Amino acid sequence: MQYLPNIIFLLALIAGLGFFIKNSRKIIRNINLGHKVDASDHKKERWSNVFRIALGQSKMVVRPVAGLLHIVVYVGFIIINIEVLEIIIDGIFGTHRIFAGLGVFYDILIASFEILALLVLISVLIFWTRRNIKRIKRFWNPEMKGWPKNDANIILYFEIVLMSLFLIMNATDQQLQLLEAAHYTKAGLFPVSSFLLPLIDGLSESTLIIIERGAWWIHILGILIFLNYLYFSKHLHILLAFPNVYYGKIAPKGQFKNLESVTKEVKMMMDPTIDPFAALPEGEEAPAKFGASDVTDLSRVQLLNAYTCTECGRCTSVCPASQTGKKLSPRKIMMDTRDRVEEIGKNIDKNGEFKLDDNQLLDNYITREELWACTTCNACVDACPVSIDPLSIIMDMRQYLVMEQSAAPSELNSSMTNIENNGAPWPYNQMDRLNWKNE
Repeated sequence: MQYLPNIIFLLALIAGLGFFIKNSRKIIRNINLGHKVDASDHKKERWSNVFRIALGQSKMVVRPVAGLLHIVVYVGFIIINIEVLEIIIDGIFGTHRIFAGLGVFYDILIASFEILALLVLISVLIFWTRRNIKRIKRFWNPEMKGWPKNDANIILYFEIVLMSLFLIMNATDQQLQLLEAAHYTKAGLFPVSSFLLPLIDGLSESTLIIIERGAWWIHILGILIFLNYLYFSKHLHILLAFPNVYYGKIAPKGQFKNLESVTKEVKMMMDPTIDPFAALPEGEEAPAKFGASDVTDLSRVQLLNAYTCTECGRCTSVCPASQTGKKLSPRKIMMDTRDRVEEIGKNIDKNGEFKLDDNQLLDNYITREELWACTTCNACVDACPVSIDPLSIIMDMRQYLVMEQSAAPSELNSSMTNIENNGAPWPYNQMDRLNWKNE
């Protein structure tokens, strides 16, 4: 029976990691629904972005308050979870504070963990206040109602509980060390949890062990639950921000992607030696579709963008269309894309393969009004702290509307007709362009 806790811990660890791996494979499969993108270029610049933007949080601090708080939570949560390694070893082998033999270095580690845990608690409470009491506008847009709003708060509650359990575990452990309880070797330095000692002073050794073991178990099980909650949460960016930044756009922000098929067509029209009615070269296929009407028409990078979106709303808060009351919200574009990918993923889970349904990204999720409200100013792309590009999805869907459905707004159709006929977007003959100088 003495090995029963170890067996239960090992089973919980295997179940937690197994479920996480299963869900991770689903995400990879869903992202692979998009078409491949060659990102083998500019490796030095891409890795530089990973270290500067993803690891260094350089774009977060553009807004100093939120940026500093995020860095505290980010660094604290990552470093504190180094102790998870010790917890896992202790849980499997039945030891207690296996790294205590590190001596002074271990004391410094535990002390730094506690200070960071306190800072994380303070930061999370400020985040919760900003979101729920101060009610910052970008957190209360229409797309943030329901699950997105609840999800953000659930994450904050998770972090509060996990950090609190960490400090309670250390406080009771310290008290048991002072009582010289069996198996509780004197180790660690506790600058924060020591302030909790008056609250547990006078409790019996058996009660302290129950509290310490309870906090230990709930803490590690909470971490496993949180790990698997990431799949359903916007907090997935903890894992995906790094590859997303690596595959992020390297070209100048104002440079739009040209369709290769259209480029070839234009070159052919400009070359009088080419027969426009000739058959395609062997091995070359005609383009099946221009632009995108569903997520399967997008690239894998764009679908990775959708899964990486933190729903922070920085993109929407700087969008001039959104600021002037238009329907467009770049954040909603990313959320809708992710929702549609998830819908297709569930379709595949149910049927073994994708069975055509009555939905698509265009019209069922993203309206045409939203797409044409965009001014293509790139403000959303510039504001995103993890290099997400909502504009690329908007432009691909616009291409579909124009080139597949001829469904551009009348003003745009007029401009394009004028460019074709007059070489300029205005309805004047080229010979008449300078007539204004005579007025």
